[in-house]
Amino acid sequence: MLFWIALGAVALLSLIAFALYGADKVRAKHGAWRVPEKMLLGLGFLGGAPGALLAMQLFRHKTQHFYFYVVNVLGILWQAALLVWLFIRFVI
Repeated sequence: MLFWIALGAVALLSLIAFALYGADKVRAKHGAWRVPEKMLLGLGFLGGAPGALLAMQLFRHKTQHFYFYVVNVLGILWQAALLVWLFIRFVI
């Protein structure tokens, strides 16, 4: 049960991160209010790294900032490790 909750949380946070990266890209093009970098980075690291990395590539947004890659890759590593551990511990 705990594995499925964690997987759902990562999926939901990834969807939110994906949407915010897309919205920020549109706003950047139009000179409108932007999503703070702290929010994008925090959301990626704390659960939404898969969606953040996908959005970075798809929207070509924040790809020039190496720290976005570093934070999101570190996020995806610990998120994947947690999901693998939960799967082994509670599902198998």
